[in-house]
Amino acid sequence: MKVIKFIKSKRVATLLMVGVLLGACSDFIDINADPNNPTDPQLALLLPATQLSIVGNFNTINRGASNVIQHRAAGGLNRWDQTGTTFQATWLGYYTQAIPDLEQMITTGTEQESWGYLGIAKLQKAFLYGMMVDLWGDLPYYEAAKSANPRFDSGEEIYSDLLKLIDEAKADINKGFSVVPSSDLIYQGSREKWIKFANSLKFKFYLQTKNVNPTASAQGISALLAENNLIDSNEDDFTFLFGSSPAPETRHPWYTTGYSPSRDGYVSMVLHDRLKEQDDPRLRYYIFRLNEKAGLANSQVGEGYYGRYPGDGAASPADQQTRAIVGIYPSGGVFDNGMIPSIPDDQGLLNNIGATTGASANSFRLVLFANGDGTGAGIQPLLTNSMMKFYRAEAALTLNTGENAGELLTQAVAANMEAISALSPAFPISSASILRFNERLLGEFEAASPEDKLALVMMQKWIAMYGNGVESYNDYRRTGLPELVELISPLDVFPQRFFFSETELTSNETVIETREQLQRNQQIIPVFWSR
Repeated sequence: MKVIKFIKSKRVATLLMVGVLLGACSDFIDINADPNNPTDPQLALLLPATQLSIVGNFNTINRGASNVIQHRAAGGLNRWDQTGTTFQATWLGYYTQAIPDLEQMITTGTEQESWGYLGIAKLQKAFLYGMMVDLWGDLPYYEAAKSANPRFDSGEEIYSDLLKLIDEAKADINKGFSVVPSSDLIYQGSREKWIKFANSLKFKFYLQTKNVNPTASAQGISALLAENNLIDSNEDDFTFLFGSSPAPETRHPWYTTGYSPSRDGYVSMVLHDRLKEQDDPRLRYYIFRLNEKAGLANSQVGEGYYGRYPGDGAASPADQQTRAIVGIYPSGGVFDNGMIPSIPDDQGLLNNIGATTGASANSFRLVLFANGDGTGAGIQPLLTNSMMKFYRAEAALTLNTGENAGELLTQAVAANMEAISALSPAFPISSASILRFNERLLGEFEAASPEDKLALVMMQKWIAMYGNGVESYNDYRRTGLPELVELISPLDVFPQRFFFSETELTSNETVIETREQLQRNQQIIPVFWSR
């Protein structure tokens, strides 16, 4: 048994356990040290274990989705290619760590009438399974963690049950709420924030399924808007905060690979092009240039934005010290304060005011450590204020909810820019810049046709969702927006769903005989809510 001492600080608490995310969650909660005198699982230990497992196993699917949706440019899914091992670690992690622990929390919480822990466990279960259905479609649900050969349930049936589960969770929480604050790494035992999360998750599910049953979605969303208790502030964000320790490793996974000597893939030139084209100050926060003269194909005639376009299958040259890497958002990397020769020095929102020549060289990165940057203490946004505003704007445009889509659009962008600034206190995006950006954006929105209004909302959401490719992958399959760039050299068709774990298909007797067709169907058959 590992003895863990929790600290009240949200960020510090994460430091204690991230190092055991993928391999020792079961050890962490192994409190039955004496088999002759078993004790009940301690809910205050199970809760952080589930949260760490959900986030710790999210990275692989997030990277895959980020490559599919052109936020990044690396790996097989940059060319739409996947195998039975691509997401196997995540699948096994969820089914052997997170899900059994959540079921144990639900069982123990029910027995002990610990309504706060019980409600949180049900909400996390709803969030996790909803995400898994979005990515894999049909999967084990009712028999998961209960059978060695669980049957696969339909994604649509699972979604329906998850909506009921959210209502159950709210009812449990309203019976009484007592949670050790330091055991809750997300909301520190805040009943109010968990209720907002519950309503927001339900909103997300209704919006996600609006193509299947628009009437039910419109009614459900209208009821939630009338209740008026959704995530409505960045303080309410369902976001995980990483730490800055390399031993044990607690840093953001994009930081640990991007800032390592071997690097990790390439930044997306599609992301760069779109940010630069719309004079977006977020470019300096999303991408950090290691060599301000590097260009495509490792040339020395560029501006440092050396990345790749989607589907580029060329071999990687010796370019670890010249390719651009992820910036301060969301990974806790470095803000790029270097000169960008092709933009005006003092005009526009993306400008060179205060920029330093040579600022994007490796040596300058060390200077920023004194300001708290470049530590890997980034964030993993999962369900945020910015996302909720984008949801509401989309609902206003497509379900006639009566809200002002233009106002919600600008609020969503502002919330995203403010979240970025919170990670970069030494170089925040100014309130004046946010206002100017949104004034221009709102003017463009008001002049657009209804169809173009939705396209504009989804493009801005795609930009804001950098760091959560799963969300944009869902958006694209649901709306077809924003338009993706044609791949240079695809290896397959666009992946409608992620491949199942090969281990699951070769060990679960309910699917062994049909595993080859099941796997191929993942690539070509849309998830039930897809347009």
